[in-house]
Amino acid sequence: MTSQLPISTLPKVLLHDHLDGGLRPQTLIDLSLEIGHELPATTADALAEWFVDAASSGSLVRYLETFDHTIAVMQTAEALQRVAREAVLDLAADGVVYAEQRWAPEQHLTGGLTLQETVDAVQAGLDEGVALAAERGQDIRVGQLLTAMRHADRWEEIVELSLANRDRGVVGFDIAGAENGFLPSRFPGTWRTLNDASFPVTIHAGEAAGVDSIAEAVHLGQASRIGHGVRIVEDIEDLGTDSPVFGRLAHWIRDNQIPLELCPSSNLQTGAAVSIAEHPISRLRDLDFAVTINTDNRLMSGTSMTREMTLLVDEAGWTLDDLRDATLAAAWSAFIHHDERHALGERIIEAFAAHAAL
Repeated sequence: MTSQLPISTLPKVLLHDHLDGGLRPQTLIDLSLEIGHELPATTADALAEWFVDAASSGSLVRYLETFDHTIAVMQTAEALQRVAREAVLDLAADGVVYAEQRWAPEQHLTGGLTLQETVDAVQAGLDEGVALAAERGQDIRVGQLLTAMRHADRWEEIVELSLANRDRGVVGFDIAGAENGFLPSRFPGTWRTLNDASFPVTIHAGEAAGVDSIAEAVHLGQASRIGHGVRIVEDIEDLGTDSPVFGRLAHWIRDNQIPLELCPSSNLQTGAAVSIAEHPISRLRDLDFAVTINTDNRLMSGTSMTREMTLLVDEAGWTLDDLRDATLAAAWSAFIHHDERHALGERIIEAFAAHAAL
């Protein structure tokens, strides 16, 4: 079945997309040749296929190993700027009107850059991409989400970097990487600093680890959003029946409408879901959780926002109204101010209404 909805032209809001997971295959080849880095394939098509295959092992650990190649070529200001610029152009071409690009500055220092220089390079690329997209008639806004790696000891340093750049393109803070064994409680002072500074937080949780990870993210980390969060279903008994029984955390997430940054294709690859048709995103939607649709890593999943939405329509029976509601949930969860969210939401409502009238 092929979707009959005009998905490619719908406005999209993307909250969970990794900069180092969205490189163009040809760009990866070009940058690898410059530094002598060996890749597992030498043509763009073969390389794109390798990444999807390698990321589809069903293991988050194996999935994360694919980043060894992308991060290796992103160690200069020029490379970071190019990758960021191209990411914006690719997203704009996909109909994305607002996006947050998350990445870990601490992973891009082997070429001699300082943390601040990496942030400056990425911001320059994002700005270039936005300007070039505008020349093509595509209006997109993109912010940076700075990520601290869970297994490293630089959380507080990346918090300081985030706060120093909060008026220069950085819109929020995140932790990512191996989830098991590296919960938010590892550095509790991190969250006090962010909360005292009134700075937005999203935390990867409920992907490789379960309910305890989500609980720490929202209670200790005071996360405004949950990166993935798909395993919140483990706190709901009799899911899929007419009488589901909510645990205290599931109630808390739904009662407070804490957005879940769900990534259907990626969740299948890491074993957090078994199929698009059975992905918890649909049941969580039906239970009035604040679900959003995201790509996670476009290179590793061979995906785009148009593809993710199309999969939900074709394989899980989503409607235009469902896509609109998830897009609005994302717009109202963006790390921008209230009036800006309102304007973004109005833009989405008008565009979806126009499509519905066709």
